[in-house]
Amino acid sequence: MSVTPDGCPVDLYLELPSAGEPEVIHGAVPAGAAVLELGCGSGRVTHPLLALGHPVVAVDESAEMLAHIRGAETVCARIDELRLERRFPVVVLGSHLVNGPDRQALLAAARRHLAPGGQLLVEWHPPAWFDQVANGAGGQLGDVRIALEGVRREGDRLSATVRYALGDRTWKQPFTCENFPLEPALDEAGLRFDRWLTAERDWFSARSPGAG
Repeated sequence: MSVTPDGCPVDLYLELPSAGEPEVIHGAVPAGAAVLELGCGSGRVTHPLLALGHPVVAVDESAEMLAHIRGAETVCARIDELRLERRFPVVVLGSHLVNGPDRQALLAAARRHLAPGGQLLVEWHPPAWFDQVANGAGGQLGDVRIALEGVRREGDRLSATVRYALGDRTWKQPFTCENFPLEPALDEAGLRFDRWLTAERDWFSARSPGAG
């Protein structure tokens, strides 16, 4: 079984469909806007974005994941080390990556690739999620059943293991995430909060200061 450097089983991610992310992104940006997708995985968001008319540059540190991308330009690189010398009207940082301990490096990478007036669209775990999440939380994504186990809290940090099940196959992926104040983090990265993109406030838009 191939596993990415951050612990994602490639064969699992090939089974996971999108969960409304492409529609959130598409509804927040101009029609046909080019997208730089940071942490694209095997393309579960990339491919629907392409179908919605958005050219995508898909970035991931896993060559195994990128091998499954079709129709998009791909770049194999760590997000924090990315320097394309190009800027994009839309940069996407999904999969709750911003809740990781390296959030400032990720936001800085997004900022340096953002065109003037462009939008950074971010998926995150909002503070309310940290208050409510518990063992057994999850649901179903496509045919894959998802549940959290071993939830542990240490101050603003939460650790748990996600258990995925599909037929007689199971995968377990541990993770750690952090609750953090949003606007100071954006300010440190040279960004400003723009607006919430979902009623649950788990997606938001940010822009560079002075952008309209």
